[in-house]
Amino acid sequence: MIRRNFLKTAAAVGLGLTLSTSVMAETVMRVASWLPPTHPQNAVVWPTWGKWVEEATEGRVKIKIEYGMGHPKTMFELVEDGVVDASFSYHGYVPGRFKLTQVVEQPGLGVSAEAASIAHWRVNEKYFTKANEHDGLVLAALFTHGPGQIHMAKPIDSLSDLKGKKIRIGGGVQGEIGKRLGVTAVGAPAPKVYEMMQQGVIDGVFIPMGEQKTLRLKEVARNVVALPGGMYLGSFSMFLSPDFMDSLSEKDRKAVMSVSGEKLSALAGRAWDAGDAEGYVAAKEAGVNLNEVAADGAMAKEFKSLAKGMDDAWVSHVTDRGVDAKAALTELRSIARSYGK
Repeated sequence: MIRRNFLKTAAAVGLGLTLSTSVMAETVMRVASWLPPTHPQNAVVWPTWGKWVEEATEGRVKIKIEYGMGHPKTMFELVEDGVVDASFSYHGYVPGRFKLTQVVEQPGLGVSAEAASIAHWRVNEKYFTKANEHDGLVLAALFTHGPGQIHMAKPIDSLSDLKGKKIRIGGGVQGEIGKRLGVTAVGAPAPKVYEMMQQGVIDGVFIPMGEQKTLRLKEVARNVVALPGGMYLGSFSMFLSPDFMDSLSEKDRKAVMSVSGEKLSALAGRAWDAGDAEGYVAAKEAGVNLNEVAADGAMAKEFKSLAKGMDDAWVSHVTDRGVDAKAALTELRSIARSYGK
């Protein structure tokens, strides 16, 4: 009897260890996303990184994308509170918390999202981490979307035509640009733009070309002004829950981070660049009125004059962060403009 009970106990322990090992082998990282499944972030970036994570952890960690989790500005809190294990969001949705990230959004950078994303990550690592703007999160990547352009229901002949127009503004540097243009700013997450344009709630939106396809703006924003280099870039981060990361073994934590950082930042920027290229093609095929402004064109000169001094204003705005913002901006521009050369 004693021996039989011992064997039963041993078997139960063995089964428990097997189940425990099985669970550990299939740890699922729940990723919250607020963009449609067809968007490059969900169709390319997360799945590619998920494969990297799975390979790096020898199959022990996998990812699962979940949709409909709320406004993009709540993603930071959802991950901080452990409701989900990972997400991404646009820093401009949380004004006040993220100020240093606007370093990469300043007008005039004139590079691809991939180049800007690489520079964004490197400069953050060198200059900004001590400011703890991503406190409560494990930062996995920093990236930007491509150049923000002007998408309108009706055509405009000059930037002054935008004065008084209702324009969806996503936050960040866009807000300052909107003020200088004299627009009536309307706040809303990007996925709501199509509906707002369709219903006439807004006259236009500042957003990258990729959204002509992914958000179907080609149907409602039939007039696009594409300034050389765009008006701005948009700063994003991908981030993980500290609790989730603590639940992993040290080996797997290191494995996850080994395929994150600069490598993941470059991937995201590259994917959003590709999305812009597809959006441009989709707009052309749909017959969208696309005004590609020359570098010496009137609107390009108008915007350059309007944006003058914005970078200095940003440097002054972040003095409370205790970092060398001017040096960071100079280095970011150097890294971004020399990337790939």
